[in-house]
Amino acid sequence: MTNHKALATFAGGCFWCMVEPFDERPGIISVISGYTGGTIENPTYEQVCSNETGHVEAVQITYDPQVMSYEQLVSTFWQQIDPTDPGGQFNDRGESYQTAIFYHDEEQKQVAEKSKQELEASGKFTKQIATKIIPAKTFYPAEEQHQDYYKKRSSHYRLYKKGSGREDFIKENWQQPVDKSKLKEQLTPIQYSVTQENGTERPFQNEYWDNEEEGIYIDLISGNVLFSSKDKFDAACGWPSFTKPVDKYEVTEHTDETHGMIRTEVRSKTANSHLGHVFEDGPVEAGGLRYCMNSAAMKFIPKEEMVEKGYKKYLYLFN
Repeated sequence: MTNHKALATFAGGCFWCMVEPFDERPGIISVISGYTGGTIENPTYEQVCSNETGHVEAVQITYDPQVMSYEQLVSTFWQQIDPTDPGGQFNDRGESYQTAIFYHDEEQKQVAEKSKQELEASGKFTKQIATKIIPAKTFYPAEEQHQDYYKKRSSHYRLYKKGSGREDFIKENWQQPVDKSKLKEQLTPIQYSVTQENGTERPFQNEYWDNEEEGIYIDLISGNVLFSSKDKFDAACGWPSFTKPVDKYEVTEHTDETHGMIRTEVRSKTANSHLGHVFEDGPVEAGGLRYCMNSAAMKFIPKEEMVEKGYKKYLYLFN
């Protein structure tokens, strides 16, 4: 158990959708759904949904600030919501679904306000940012059936996230736009084929399949960290293989029914590049997964170059 703990509290509409983006990420110890900001003690779900208690649905995150910074958490929070909506979130209307960042100390307040100012100045949204930044109040955990809802009732959760409008809003507003004509000039033919056309490079004839150096593998287009050499293993398949991503938030998984097979495709979240596939024939002792990636979709940063190239915060992977 880590000795470094801090709390972060965010209200982003329905709390079912605010657990998954933070859960199981590096440095995250727990994510609890609950209620905060109101006037009555130990409110129930029904009381909060009546919009008469002053509470909002929220998540409280316990995290290790030496691994996951508060800045990263705030950035993730913005990317789950419509920050211009003062009346709720997507199909969920009313006071209990309003958005807010509840700061626990002066440093968090400054980080949150600076982040909000930067978002307003970016021009990403034409409407004013409506999310409030307010002092943390007593947090009341929600009923057990609401905890980890994305795991307990995953099918219903997926339908709800899509049906509410949240999923499409996130894709439309937070996914990095890609200029394919520019990429065609910048990338090699195999890099373009893999990342933009879902191609596959040849086994045993690619850059990293047998690379044994210590370091990290980043998304070729966005520069975000995908995998670590600590989780790389020889799967005897001819492609670089890993037991897990460094941060599950940076990849998305999709059903792939091409070539007469049913597989799970892996894409980079920010750039939406094709990376490879994930299979369930990896080392059992490491979780049983094999993330089989294309070298052409990634760039390797040796451990000794990580500070110089802006990846200092990921050195914890090698401690």
